[in-house]
Formats: sequence, structure tokens, C-alpha cells
Amino acid sequence: MKTNAAAKKRFTFTGTGKIKRQHAYHSHILTKKTKKQKRNLCYSGTVSHADEAKIKNLLVK
Repeated sequence: MKTNAAAKKRFTFTGTGKIKRQHAYHSHILTKKTKKQKRNLCYSGTVSHADEAKIKNLLVK
């Protein structure tokens, strides 16, 4: 079974096995967004528990 190429570019595993992701809405049309909004979008987050199984299946881990 192959790893999904789109998923391997977007997600990484943490040391404890959680899946890290980046926030959306931080690539363009930034002039109307506040400094606080842009700052908070630059940090990474974790994938929700409901979606973890789907993402792990794409990453074949």
C-alpha cells in the first residue's frame, strides 16, 4: 500500500504519535486579517481525534 503523496506533504507525526498539521488561511489575502489572527495561524496544531484514523490510513503508519 502506498503512502498518499498529498498527505505526506501536509502532516507529520510528533514523538508521542499525534499528527501535526498547519493552519489554513495563512497564504494570501492577509491585508484584511489582524496581526493576532495571522500570528495565531502561523503555529501548528494537531489533527482532531475524529480524523486521526483517516489520516493514519493515508500515511500508512
